[in-house]
Amino acid sequence: MRTTLGLNDCKLLSINSSTQADGSDADNSWSTYKAHGLHNHEGTCFLNMDDLNEIKDFMQDFASNHIIPYMEQKIRVLNQQVATTRKGFRNQIKNLWWRKRDDVPEAANGPMYTFTSIESQIRVLSDYAFMLRDYELALSNYRLLSTDYKLDKAWKRFAGVQEMSGLCYFMLDQSRKDAEYCMENAFTTYLRIGSSGQRNATRCGLWWAEMLKTRGQHREASTVYFRISNEEPSLHSAVLLEQAACCYLLSSPRMLRKYGFHLILAGNSYYLSDQKQHAVRAYRNALFVYKQNPWSYINNHVHFNVGRWYGVLGIFDVAIKHLLEVIACSHQSLTTQSMFLNDFFHFVQSTGEKFDVYKLQLPVFNMSSLRVVNEDHRTYASNADVDVNESIWQELEEELIPSSSVVRTNWLDTQPKSSPFRNNKACVCVAGEAVKLNVELKNPLQISVNVSGISLICQLSTNLNASETGALTTAAEEDIASTKPSISTFESDGNNFTVSKLDIVLGGGETKRIQLEVTPKVIGILKLVGIRWTLSDSVVGYQYFEVATQKKNKKGKRGARRSLNTNLIVIKGLPKLTGYIECLPTKAFTGDLQLLTLNLRNQSEHAVKNIKMKISHPRFVIPGDSSDLDLEFPQCLRKHVQSDSNTVSEGTKENVKGSLFAFPQGIKIQGGTTFSWPLWFHAATPGNFSLYLSLYYEMESTTDIPYRTLRMHYNVEVLPSLDVSFAISMCSSRLQEYIVRMDVINKTPSDSFALNQLSCVGTKWAVSTLPSRDSISFVETIPANQAVSCFFKIKDLSTSSCIEAADGSCGSDIVLSPGGSTDVFDVSRTPITDFHYQERHQQGKLAKVPRGLLDFILISKAVAVNSSKSEQLLSHHTCHCSALSQNPVWWLMEGPRTITHDFSKSCCEANIQLVIHNSSEHNTTVRVVTSDCMAEKSQTAPSHESASGQGGWHDVSLENDIKAIASTKGTHSQKQSSESISPFVWCSLSSAQVDLKPDSSAKIPLKVCIFAPGTYNFSTYELHWKVHSSESGHVDENVTSGGGQGYPFYVNVLQGA
Repeated sequence: MRTTLGLNDCKLLSINSSTQADGSDADNSWSTYKAHGLHNHEGTCFLNMDDLNEIKDFMQDFASNHIIPYMEQKIRVLNQQVATTRKGFRNQIKNLWWRKRDDVPEAANGPMYTFTSIESQIRVLSDYAFMLRDYELALSNYRLLSTDYKLDKAWKRFAGVQEMSGLCYFMLDQSRKDAEYCMENAFTTYLRIGSSGQRNATRCGLWWAEMLKTRGQHREASTVYFRISNEEPSLHSAVLLEQAACCYLLSSPRMLRKYGFHLILAGNSYYLSDQKQHAVRAYRNALFVYKQNPWSYINNHVHFNVGRWYGVLGIFDVAIKHLLEVIACSHQSLTTQSMFLNDFFHFVQSTGEKFDVYKLQLPVFNMSSLRVVNEDHRTYASNADVDVNESIWQELEEELIPSSSVVRTNWLDTQPKSSPFRNNKACVCVAGEAVKLNVELKNPLQISVNVSGISLICQLSTNLNASETGALTTAAEEDIASTKPSISTFESDGNNFTVSKLDIVLGGGETKRIQLEVTPKVIGILKLVGIRWTLSDSVVGYQYFEVATQKKNKKGKRGARRSLNTNLIVIKGLPKLTGYIECLPTKAFTGDLQLLTLNLRNQSEHAVKNIKMKISHPRFVIPGDSSDLDLEFPQCLRKHVQSDSNTVSEGTKENVKGSLFAFPQGIKIQGGTTFSWPLWFHAATPGNFSLYLSLYYEMESTTDIPYRTLRMHYNVEVLPSLDVSFAISMCSSRLQEYIVRMDVINKTPSDSFALNQLSCVGTKWAVSTLPSRDSISFVETIPANQAVSCFFKIKDLSTSSCIEAADGSCGSDIVLSPGGSTDVFDVSRTPITDFHYQERHQQGKLAKVPRGLLDFILISKAVAVNSSKSEQLLSHHTCHCSALSQNPVWWLMEGPRTITHDFSKSCCEANIQLVIHNSSEHNTTVRVVTSDCMAEKSQTAPSHESASGQGGWHDVSLENDIKAIASTKGTHSQKQSSESISPFVWCSLSSAQVDLKPDSSAKIPLKVCIFAPGTYNFSTYELHWKVHSSESGHVDENVTSGGGQGYPFYVNVLQGA
């Protein structure tokens, strides 16, 4: 062969020189290639190290002495051939002229080029130059070819040339822009060709991405990977998307959100390719991004799919762990929530056992709403009483609890230092009495969930050693704060305590506040550890109370305070009272008066004594007497019912004002018995008010706690009923009499009320109807949204001039209903007078009340639509009413109203008299001045009208009407002069003065001369008075002096025969 082919062209290669045919030394030869998966030893069993070295030397010699020289020789020949035919200006013009064809058909591969064609030779030249790293020569020929292929519409070859041009630009590292342009051109051209260029497009994109990654342009490289993935099958696309995610992670700055998003896309593509393990791997890597951010939707998507794929793979514990993260997704739709929950319960049931889950998110327990209710010396009648602010109870009980006991300090402070109860960190509860824990839980889903077996996790230690107690408390707190113990550590102990279990169904989005109870049976230390519950009879959830323990700080600094005290010291049993107010209304009309009953029951075996009661609103509720229990309401309040116990003395009023009531000393409530006491209720004003009532009682036997209190709280809504107001005006025709107008407005939208009785409080005043109306039955019922006005007359019975005071013809009560005097209620007896005292105290001060003030009580009844309903009585109290004028001097003109006289013989003389009464408490001087014709400017309102700014009553004089009639009659006659002579003159003195003592009267005779018949108003006089002080007689002109215009007094003068 050497003789024939030449000495340099032949080479002898010796292989399989190993003497051991079993290939025992093959591992030494190929050990470096095991990582690449080479496990077949059949082809390597006869090679030794010398054979391998000889093969290596042969390949090096063959490449350097034969292949490379051949390629170099080929390049020189092809380059000269190309230069002859294609290079130069003449050849380029010729080539363009020859290739300028517009009718070239469009084809994917373009025209067919033979191996001997100039285009194929140029491509061989370019590829040889690229392999020998002559990138400049290769690039120039690639550029030459790209023009030819483009003109020939050989798009696949054009894209290949563009791809190689981009690689040349990259290897030369000259123009990044040109390199990217060529790769972009090649990639889009491959895609435009169709399926035949798909593989080439993927190859081009991979080269392009590697170029960008080499230059550190990872962000741009990830975009290229994403573009490639859109054109590949799901498995290839998953690999490319994962590469794109890695590029985002390597970019500067790191783009974590896009990294996680592309991992999710890659995992989904792996799942579509039935590569669940790779899908789980991609999703788990994405969790590191999303678990630190509140991107709830994609977080739920990742956890749900990872859990579902783990469940399909049979790894149920990990699947349930991930699904636990999404079962409480409140932001998802109803369909999505149902899918999450169904898959979760499906995998739980697949395990065949119940799962114990720490901090199960369904339902959600609001730990900030936790409140431990333990009763020591403070007990509560209902759960609502616990929510009342402690400061309200302390203020109410300030006078209730004896001064020897300090309310604001714990009773444990009074224990000896050696007592185990001196632990200030713990609260106190009583053995046999339930310790309650209020907590709020919410269903975040839109579907209903079944929660059963909700109970407390507790621990009770019967060791009461003081030193060990503190160690137990601290150790337990640190253990729970730092670890998550198992539920079995705190199982219920039926011998030491019992816990309640609660089953509820929470609707979609529903929030409930529940109360859990634990009842200790023995003395010891009770610790509330946490809460446990069962979800849909499949999953057991439990959560421990997080207690902030006190850390060891430097001297002089305090540690963090605990947020919830769960340590309770259990002491031996105590007597306990429970109570409620029977028939207390939650809604009532203003003025509603009712008789209630306070029921107290002693649940223990020992008696209690020294019972006292404090009421927050004595204006609404006052205690009655023991005899009131047997009364029939409201018949007991009528005047014909005689009861000495109902009479209220001044001392009783003072006790009522204090709102502190002490039960009789002999009253004891024995164990297991019920005690009742009457209460009177009166809805004073409209609105919402809270009634607080606290009862204090002491133990008859010796106990750890000497006393206890029972706290009761009620909310009452008082609705508007009748709005009553009074306007009082002095009577101009009678002394010491007033005209009263009572305005009543029914402010209810649908209820009617019947007026029953109007009373003046006390014996000084008498009320009666006006003389012109003996009955006012037309206002006996006031319909809804209606208003009425009633007129009455009141008299001062304390004056010596009042005739009715002697014969008793007038009283302080007037019946407004058709029932007559038999339906009169006695307002001078309890409870009406007690509530009136409260109203009077509320509406104004009692001390130094000005004279002339009076109070009214209007009693009405609600008109019942249903006749079977009991009678409803209402009392309305209006206090401190006064007349519109409080002048110290009253006056009245007396005389004949009709006079007959023959004016043809002489003028007529009329004798009249002016009665003046001094109603003040001091001596008063009164001067009367008469005038025949009052000046027009002096015709002003009397001083007693202008002095009051309250409005209301005004005198309506007939003088204007008379003048109008006179002017009408005189229209046919000539006009009278404005300065004509008056038709009457005063014959007596023009001025008279009289001195009056307190509460005395005087009569001044007057005479008037009349010249013609007609109707005359003898009010042309004025009164001026001065009130003298009883000590020195000094007169204060600004306060005790005044005057007034005369009241109208009309007299008809007729012509006699």
